[in-house]
Amino acid sequence: MTDSQDITANADESRTISGPLRVVEYGATRYTLLGTAHVSAESAAEVRRLIRSGEFDAVAIELCPSRHHSMVEPDALAGQDLFAIFRQGKAGMVAASLALGAFQQRVAEQSGIEPGAEMRAALEETQRNGLPLLLIDRDVGITLKRIYHNVPWWQRYGLFTGLLGSVMSRQEVSAEDIERLKEGDVLESTFREFAEQSETLFTPLISERDRYMALRIGEENATGRYRNVLVVIGAGHLKGLAAHLEQPLPEDPRPEREALEHTPPRARWWRAVPWLITALVLTGFAIGFSRNFELGSQLVVDWFLINGVLSALGSAIALAHPVTIAATFFAAPLTSLNPTIGAGFVAAGVELYMRKPKVGDFAHLRHDVTSPRGWWRNRVSRTLLVFLFSTLGSAAGTWVAGFRIAGALFGG
Repeated sequence: MTDSQDITANADESRTISGPLRVVEYGATRYTLLGTAHVSAESAAEVRRLIRSGEFDAVAIELCPSRHHSMVEPDALAGQDLFAIFRQGKAGMVAASLALGAFQQRVAEQSGIEPGAEMRAALEETQRNGLPLLLIDRDVGITLKRIYHNVPWWQRYGLFTGLLGSVMSRQEVSAEDIERLKEGDVLESTFREFAEQSETLFTPLISERDRYMALRIGEENATGRYRNVLVVIGAGHLKGLAAHLEQPLPEDPRPEREALEHTPPRARWWRAVPWLITALVLTGFAIGFSRNFELGSQLVVDWFLINGVLSALGSAIALAHPVTIAATFFAAPLTSLNPTIGAGFVAAGVELYMRKPKVGDFAHLRHDVTSPRGWWRNRVSRTLLVFLFSTLGSAAGTWVAGFRIAGALFGG
C-alpha cells in the first residue's frame, strides 16, 4: 500500500521550505521527495536543514556515478589518457560534457550560485552526518545516447550542433536560461525547449529518468532497511517520480532498470555504409583506369586533393600545429578508404605528440571552455576541436570527392 501527500511552500512557510515536498509511504518506508531549484541558494539551505534534522536514515540524490565523480573530483579528466578517449570514440561525448560544464560555469559567474549547489550540499551533509548516500539517476552519457537514438536521424545534427554551438558562442546566459535551470539540471534546461515539442525527446530526457530513479530507489531499499529516506531531485521530476513510487514496483527492479540503460546498437546497414563507400570509390578508380590512364589518374588526384584539403582545413580551423595540418592532409584520403581508422584519430594523435597538454591546461580547462577563445587556447580542448573538425572535413571531402568521381564517370 502507498499513500502520499503534498506539502507546498507558501508565503508563510518560505523561511523553512524552499521548494515543493511530496511525502510517499511505500511499505514500511517513508520517502520525502524534495523538489529543488538547481540554481537556488534556498534549495541548498533547505537540503542542509532537512538532513541536519536527524529525521532521515538515508539520502537519495539525482546524480549518477559519473556526475558524482566529477563533482567530487573536478579535475578527474587530468588523470585520463586523452589518446584512449579518441581511440574509444568518446571525444564527442567529452566535448559535449565540457560544453555543458561551460554553460554551468557561466551561470555560476552571472548568478553567483553554482548550479547543483543543493546536490553538493547533500554530499557534504551526508558525509558529515554519516548517512548512506544513494545515487539514483541514470548516467548522463546513456541519456545522451538514448536521446540520439530516439529522435529521427534528420533531427540529430541540428540538436547536437545546436547544443555545442549555443554554449560555445554565447558569453552571457539569458535570464530565461537561468529560470529553466530552476526546474531542471543543465542537460534538461538545454533540451527542454525541444522536449516540450517532441515526445521522442521528452521520453528519454524526462519520463525514462523518472521511472529509472524509482527503480533505483527500489533496488537500494529492496530489503526495507531504510525507513525514512530524503530524496533530493529537481522540481521537474517531482510529479513523475512520486507517481511511480505510489504504484507497486517490481520485486526485482534490475531487469527493467537495465533495459532503460540499454543503448541500441547501430543498424547493420549503417555499419556497412563506410565499406560500401570505399568499394564504390575503388570501383570508380578501376573504371577510370579501364577507360584510359589519364582519367584514372585524374580521379585519384581529385580524391586526394579534395579529401586532404577539406580535412586539413578542419585542422587549420582548430588552429592545429602545422605538422598536424600536414599530417591530416596526407592521412585523410587514405583513412577515408579504411573504415577502421579515421582522419580525426590521426590528427588528434599528431597534435598530442606535437603539443602535449600541460598540467596548467587541465587545471584551467573548466574556466577556459566558458569562452570560444578559451576552447582554442587550451591544449586539451583544442585537441578535441582538432579531432572533431578534421573528422567533419574528411567526411565532407569523402562526399564531395565521391560525387566528383561519379560526375566524371557518368556525367557524360
